[in-house]
Amino acid sequence: MIEGDYARDGAICVRGAFSVDQVDLARRAIDANLAHLSPNAKRASDAGDGAFIEDFCSWRRIPEMEQFIRTSPAARVAAQVTGSHVIRLYHDHVLVKEPGTRQRTPWHQDLPYYNVAGQQNASMWFPVDPVSRASTLEFVAGSHAGPWYMPRTFLDGQAKWFPEGALAELPDIDADPVRYKVIGWELEPGDAVFFHMLALHGAGGVDGPNRRRVLSVRFLGDDMVHAPRRWVTSPPFPGLDAELAAGAPMDHPLFPVLYERAA
Repeated sequence: MIEGDYARDGAICVRGAFSVDQVDLARRAIDANLAHLSPNAKRASDAGDGAFIEDFCSWRRIPEMEQFIRTSPAARVAAQVTGSHVIRLYHDHVLVKEPGTRQRTPWHQDLPYYNVAGQQNASMWFPVDPVSRASTLEFVAGSHAGPWYMPRTFLDGQAKWFPEGALAELPDIDADPVRYKVIGWELEPGDAVFFHMLALHGAGGVDGPNRRRVLSVRFLGDDMVHAPRRWVTSPPFPGLDAELAAGAPMDHPLFPVLYERAA
């Protein structure tokens, strides 16, 4: 069952998107990633606040990750919500908040951190642990229509991607609930959220003994193209600028085709 309207809100919830076996596969992929973090891994909470760990682009080195990405229905859902005939993988992203992590993931958009452009895109946020409404991923409905806001580092607010003043600063979402409609869903293992890469989103911390392990997979649809930046993107793709021209389709082994709609 799909809750929400992707074209209108920029985010939907898909109840029961994955089977028990697929949830277990994703859980094993996340745990394998945590056991062997890549050089891209980072801690997104301060030293006195639990542990919020992120890692990126692990599908080629973790078999369970690749198996889930290639065999689960996630890419088919991405094709459905973006109206695309072909879906490519952009990257995987593991996000884990260990018990006691109060750090809120601040409001932000993903697309300004990336080296791609276009409208037909989708990110999946798939928790393998139950997630309360207070700890879930939230969205500002309709924010995927723009504008772009200045991307900043989560802990210290640095503008590492665009020069200061190049983009609008993020408004105070929480101070104006009438203007900024916030949506989100309590989730059980098997449920997943799909959202546009420009949708404003954020998430709460975790309470008590609760743990929140999430596998996020980013998908590229028909109109997505390479958008080289003058700075290191998140995640970085070293050397890609020499192999793909600006504006070129993302036809590259790093971004394999996961789904093609039958003619």
